[in-house]
Parts: sequence; structure tokens; C-alpha cells
Amino acid sequence: MPEVTIVDACRRRGRGGSPTAVLDDAPFTDAERRRIPAATGTSHAVFIAAADGEDQDRSSYRLRFFTGEGELPACGHGTVAALALLAMRCGGEAERRAELHTTSRVFEGWTKREHDDVTATFDPGPISPRVAGEPELRAIATALGLTSEALPAGACLASPGRPRLLLPVRSRTVLAELRPDFPALRHACDRYGLLGCYAYSIPDTDGRAAARMFAPSIGVPEDVANANSTACLAAYLADQGVSDIAVDMGDHLGHPSTIIANARRGASGTLIRLGGAAGIARTVRLPRLG
Repeated sequence: MPEVTIVDACRRRGRGGSPTAVLDDAPFTDAERRRIPAATGTSHAVFIAAADGEDQDRSSYRLRFFTGEGELPACGHGTVAALALLAMRCGGEAERRAELHTTSRVFEGWTKREHDDVTATFDPGPISPRVAGEPELRAIATALGLTSEALPAGACLASPGRPRLLLPVRSRTVLAELRPDFPALRHACDRYGLLGCYAYSIPDTDGRAAARMFAPSIGVPEDVANANSTACLAAYLADQGVSDIAVDMGDHLGHPSTIIANARRGASGTLIRLGGAAGIARTVRLPRLG
């Protein structure tokens, strides 16, 4: 059976991060791919294959992302993990860029290596937040145990692949005290076609915030680090003049993580660079998946 590298993606000051299974793709069935996260004790698995690229100055790779529920069109911390492992495999190169292919698009990724850590960033693509409707907002807030008084204005929907609700709360304390009713939350997300809910504290003047991502509809009750949702937040805040954010996640789960994002307004819209630090935790040999 193949070897799997567990990469801690979006680490904070050299520790924590979201454990992510990364491996070279092979003739797996999709059912086998869905079993790999549970077999490796991770929430997500990323499959890497070489891809033919048009630019000879950079390498090209095809990425596929799976949870126990099935394939995802995109995974931010999975992309960070894959880029970090590819950088480690290349040995002495301090900085690299790569062309990445997913089921939905082609985009660029960059890595900068320092000792045993890699900072990986990528272009998450165009994101256009829109105001959340009252029915889905009420259903999800209720599943999280929040009253309307606990919610500041600004809830929105955004999608870097699948839509999710971005829900501001008044403080890190309110965020830490959330106790979701997961069956009710999954029902609400399934009903309104949402991947999940990204609850976040209002950023401070330096752009620092905290967040928790609940995604029971894809088999991940709470995600350690959700980079794509942070890209959605960066796109939303860019319209308010905030260009750089750092979002802390995972503390509630014992895996402190931080995701960084910057947004710049360009002629073609808001341009976002998203990523975090990553390091290899261990390598494991998969048990038989049948």
C-alpha cells in the first residue's frame, strides 16, 4: 500500500496546524480515496499527480481533495499541505512556484522554504460575497445556539468552490463558547446548499481575528484550519478597506493554526493571496483499504 505523508498545514509559530494526508495519486477508486482520511486520522486527504503544463519554467501538478463524505472541488489547507510537501521533495530550492490543476480550475502556488518549515501561498480565485438571506441565517444561527442580539451585521455567503455562510460574532469569547447542534446544523446547511458555517470574531485594527469552521455536511464537524473560508473573509473585508488579515483557528481542538491572506483591488477585481506555514509531521504506510 502507498506511503502517506501527514503534513501539518497552517501552523502557528512552528506548532499546531491541520493534520492533512498527502500522497501520490494511484489507481484508487473514489471509495478508497474517501477511506484514507479516517485511515490516517485526518479530516482531509490530498492526491497529487504530475500534470502537463504550458509553462516550462514551473512544474505542474493535478490535485484532488477528499473527505470521508466524498470529493471537494477545492481545499485551502490541503493546497498548502500539497505545496509544502512538493517543496520539501525538491530539496535545496529556497523558493518555487507551481501550476496547480484541480477539478474546477488552474492556478498558481508559491513556496518559500526556511529550514524544516515551508510557507505556501496560492491564488484562491475570484470570490464575490453576497448578503445572506434571512432564512438560512436564522436556521444556522439557531443551530449554533446564537440569538439575533449576539450577531453583528455583516453575515454573507461566499464561494471559492462551494458556498458557505460567513457569520461574524461579537468577540473571541462568544466564538469559543459556541456549542453547535450538529444534526440541526447539517440539516440547515443541506437545506440551503451550503458547505458549512465559518464563524469569526471581528478583526482588530491589525487585521487579527479568530474563526471556527463547522462543516458537518462534508463529514467534518469542525475544521482545524479552513483557508478557503478565510479567503472569502478577505474578499469581504477588502470592500471595507482591510487588505491584510491573519486568522487564528484550531485552538478549541488543540491544534493552534493561523491562516494569512492579503487582498488587493485590481482592474479585474479583488486579487487574493492565501496561505500559511506548514511542516511534515510523519510518514505512515496505509493499511489495506478494502
